[in-house]
Amino acid sequence: MTGAEMDTDVIVVGAGPTGLTLACSLRLHGLSVRVIDRAAAPATTSRANFMHARGSEVLARLGALGSLPAESLRAMSVTTYAGDRPMMKLMFGDPGMGTAAPPMVVSQAKVEAALRDRLADLGVIPQWGNGLTCLRQDAESVEATLADGHRVRSRWLVGCDGTSSTTRKLVGIDFPGVKLSERFLLADVHLDWDLSRDGTSGWVHPDGLVGVMPMPDESGRDDLWRVFAYDPRGGEKPSDEEILDRVTTIIPERTGRTVRVGEPEWLSVFTVHRRLASSYRRGRVFIAGDAAHAHAPFGGQGMLTGVGDAENLAFKLALAVRGSAGEALLDTYEAERRPLATDVLRGTSAMTRMNVASSRFGRFLRDQVAIRIAGLPVVQRWATYSASQLWVSYRKGPLGGRGRKPRPGDRIADLACTRDDGTPTRLHGELGGRWALLEPSSAGGAGLEAARRRLGEFVVGLRYDGDEAMLVRPDAHLGWRGGDAAGLDRWLRDALSAGRTR
Repeated sequence: MTGAEMDTDVIVVGAGPTGLTLACSLRLHGLSVRVIDRAAAPATTSRANFMHARGSEVLARLGALGSLPAESLRAMSVTTYAGDRPMMKLMFGDPGMGTAAPPMVVSQAKVEAALRDRLADLGVIPQWGNGLTCLRQDAESVEATLADGHRVRSRWLVGCDGTSSTTRKLVGIDFPGVKLSERFLLADVHLDWDLSRDGTSGWVHPDGLVGVMPMPDESGRDDLWRVFAYDPRGGEKPSDEEILDRVTTIIPERTGRTVRVGEPEWLSVFTVHRRLASSYRRGRVFIAGDAAHAHAPFGGQGMLTGVGDAENLAFKLALAVRGSAGEALLDTYEAERRPLATDVLRGTSAMTRMNVASSRFGRFLRDQVAIRIAGLPVVQRWATYSASQLWVSYRKGPLGGRGRKPRPGDRIADLACTRDDGTPTRLHGELGGRWALLEPSSAGGAGLEAARRRLGEFVVGLRYDGDEAMLVRPDAHLGWRGGDAAGLDRWLRDALSAGRTR
């Protein structure tokens, strides 16, 4: 393959939220992209239906947030019942971390549609019904064989093709994990009852947990709910009719409420597994999103973590393709994102075990201890903060650092700042496909010249109310802070060659 012309800079396998986020971000960084997916057409239904503030920030930076906030619900509470008695109410409010991006109850299908629209604006349309079947790579490129027999050559390939990832299997990356639960039933169904649509509700019951979440309803009836019910029965996968029959029985039995179950929009089953890939890279092939980590659905962390993977990897791939950084910088993707996935998996796994607790002691901890603790204001604040992922920091990674806060690797809030011509703007709106150098108003501009020598045109100079310069990465994390251009140049020189050479 050596010496042949490239068909594209990056092949993205999978047109879900992770793959589409990656493709949009790569295009904003000036790279050519080809997106393929084995599915015949975009999904119209989805298990994921919550986007926390960090995910909304990513969409906003890419210019893909669009009308999603208006189309979503603000059901920002979780109420837990025992029978008809509310035992706990958990509120998800403003995390108070300098973000204008709202958490949203919105289907994954709508998020994907918004990302596809943005990607089309950037000149790329996913190719449906043509998945990856084979790949081979050398020191310079990856050659992907598609289902239609065509071969496509690229500099890099990223598998965003879900938990059953073909990409991951083809390059031999292990995906160890454990099963955390038996069967859950899942239904998007119209319900006629008197339950408030202000938030999610769940009922603890000896036969298993049942929860309901209000869903945006395009029919205008305002009665569509997502129902999930623990139903640890063995045997073959139930038919849609059997799932609906079980849901119709379970809801009144476990909630104690009178309800008329109407027509379903979608029916499915799932079991909860926790899995984490042994590596995120093999040569010129990466994996991201569900291909790299499989989460329990509780807490809405799966889609959120995937879009974060994509934004982190995109700017590093762009630097490598443009020749501004060595390949070793790409190792910082795994170094920064895999520890986060480990933490998220630990939290969602604990939540799953609590929800499906079957022992007497486990039920006591859940129904008597955890529920009482969760009602405390400090726990409410912690829950909002934790779920948002606005706390994510890479300060312990290879691009992180010490010193006073914010430290290198920390997320930088959406600060008010001005462009060189004095136009007011916000930091996050200037990112996406660019780095930003924030300098005090009195600075002379030498820092921006130093940054552009290393980063080219993909850095913007901004002024802000601060006492020293800050170089902010395209994913809104702090790269460097200091007071002299020479220090910035040294940091960029070292950072762009960071990591271990494979």
